[in-house]
Amino acid sequence: MPVFRPLEKPLSRPIRLGVLISGGGTTLENFLSRIALGELSAEIPLVIASRPDCGGIGKSRAAGLRCEVVARKEFADTRSFSQEVFARLREAGVDLVVLSGFLSLIEIPDDFRYRVLNIHPALVPAFSGHGFYGRRVHEAALARGVKVSGCTVHFADNEYDHGPIIRQRCVPVREDDTPETLAARVFEAECELYPECIRLFAEARLTIDGRRVAIDEK
Repeated sequence: MPVFRPLEKPLSRPIRLGVLISGGGTTLENFLSRIALGELSAEIPLVIASRPDCGGIGKSRAAGLRCEVVARKEFADTRSFSQEVFARLREAGVDLVVLSGFLSLIEIPDDFRYRVLNIHPALVPAFSGHGFYGRRVHEAALARGVKVSGCTVHFADNEYDHGPIIRQRCVPVREDDTPETLAARVFEAECELYPECIRLFAEARLTIDGRRVAIDEK
């Protein structure tokens, strides 16, 4: 597989993010906070929710964002669902798609190859893949007795939690942790790591070589 650069040169404007949600929209809120603080040069022309009862829908619209529901259950298969999602993302002119607690599998078309990021609340490949999301991830980590956990940002492909890893961040697992306390600690790391990886993308500092991502550390 040839070496691939998602961007050949840094963007000279705020990156346009398409945010995909299935839940409460906490990651979206973090993006909005970082943008407001000047820590992330980005704008969000479109939010897509995979369920009409997502808490993130109200948060999106309260922030003045365009938010549309593309309900997975209304489509016969992953392909037709994905085609509708990416048609709307194209129409909105997004540069990068960021999965933000998005639980539906999608098929990524060629024009969005290496333009879709995901964050997973564990150190991939540990506690990842189909069925590992939310509380289940942290329950599994505690049941296994791991001493560290963390989060992973990776390029999404057509499998759950599978694409090339950009960066990971570790957090300690404490003896008295519950799934909730561990989740809160991991989410703090996510709030730093996800915007950091978006910046790396926008600054054209990422190169993919097979399963490895090289970062130009300047």
